[in-house]
Amino acid sequence: MDERVVDFNPKKFASKGIAFIVVLALLVIIAFQSFVIVPAGHSGVVLQLGAVQPNVLAEGMHFRIPFVQTVIPVDVRVSKTESSQASASKDLQTVTTTVAVNYHLDAATVNNLYQRVGLEFQTRIVDPAIGEALKAVTAQYTAEELISKRSEVSIKVKEVLAAKLSAYNMILDEINITEFMFSEDFNRAIEQKQIAEQQFLKSKLDLERIKVEKEQEITKAQAQAEALRLQKQEVTPELIKLRQIEAQLEGIKKWDGKLPNVTGGATPFINVGQ
Repeated sequence: MDERVVDFNPKKFASKGIAFIVVLALLVIIAFQSFVIVPAGHSGVVLQLGAVQPNVLAEGMHFRIPFVQTVIPVDVRVSKTESSQASASKDLQTVTTTVAVNYHLDAATVNNLYQRVGLEFQTRIVDPAIGEALKAVTAQYTAEELISKRSEVSIKVKEVLAAKLSAYNMILDEINITEFMFSEDFNRAIEQKQIAEQQFLKSKLDLERIKVEKEQEITKAQAQAEALRLQKQEVTPELIKLRQIEAQLEGIKKWDGKLPNVTGGATPFINVGQ
């Protein structure tokens, strides 16, 4: 009877177990590395061995080549930035403009922006573009026009800024000019001008009031003169006699039938009763 001897080597068995675990771990890592999730509101820029690829990943889960491709999520939601820029107006007044800008990246072409600019596009592109747009537009208006024509200025700034941002695959949503600040000397000049205009308006109103009152007085005097003239024309001897008769009749109506006790004339008053 043949007996076979089994050679059991613990070290060899342990090494095989370790190799199996390593392989299994590598497979798990590769499986996880084969998929990537692009968060909501983002686009995925694909890098293959460091080179930007033409395809852009939308939000959600996507397959990628492990250890070869890398996905950079880029926020394409609306972003807000506020900037204050000093510039010169058409009449060479120094004006500091505070503007709030809303913009977002073109989700389909973020790979071009990433390749040309990187992720620091706000400090490299957006902020300088806001300054250039404000300087270009404010130079077309005087300081007073910047205040009185703010909506028109805002529209022009938006047009100029939109053109600058579109060159880098960025879309301008809205801008709001929140404040214009001028020098203290200019503010004092504006205040003095407003005071002078108010005083001029008050003087004009007072002059018009005096003119109206004078016309009213003339009209009233003319009416009174006309009334006197008409009354004078109506006074005739017959009218005078009629008024005398009316007065005598009125006196008769009021007489109580008694003679007066005292009468007067050329002589001193005499008591009739005596």
